[in-house]
Amino acid sequence: MIYVSQTKSDRQGSLVRHLEDNPFLTDDDLAQVLGVSIQTVRLDRAELDIPEMRSRITKMARESYQELRAIAGSEIVGELVDLVVGQRGMSMLEVTEDMTLQKTRVLNGQYLFAQANTLAVGLIDSNVTLTGTARVSYKRPVLEGEKVVARAIITAKKGNKYMVRVSSQVKDELVFTGKFLVFDLSEEVKQL
Repeated sequence: MIYVSQTKSDRQGSLVRHLEDNPFLTDDDLAQVLGVSIQTVRLDRAELDIPEMRSRITKMARESYQELRAIAGSEIVGELVDLVVGQRGMSMLEVTEDMTLQKTRVLNGQYLFAQANTLAVGLIDSNVTLTGTARVSYKRPVLEGEKVVARAIITAKKGNKYMVRVSSQVKDELVFTGKFLVFDLSEEVKQL
């Protein structure tokens, strides 16, 4: 790889942009992307007052869970790390051995679906929300030890219906996509 020498301020600006795009980047990931040592990344983060990955994710998660209305935080599959109710959200699922199929050690597909579905439902600003339909596509097998980052966005709203698009990635590779039609049933439930 050929790296073009950049000024410290350019490098730090690039570091901030990369973390805005993907808050799950480790210092090692950032060092590779920026073409510098891990120590340089740590010094830049310290100077910019950016905490290490675990602290960043924990802080984001704490703030995001407080926004949920449609689903209990304990029902979210994965760890919710960003949520703007009515707009977008992000969660992270770390694949453990108990989530994989015994013979292949490939993640059981129900976890990818559940991560995407609970994130889609969590976006809706309502107390009663249900998935009506889902069109999903599994792009590649996910293995034990990988981290799946799901991003959801509301793409359309008509009455009490919301179209939510979810894409899930491992690093920069797409592993799952889904379109979910989600219903706000708060009016119907009041009438029962």
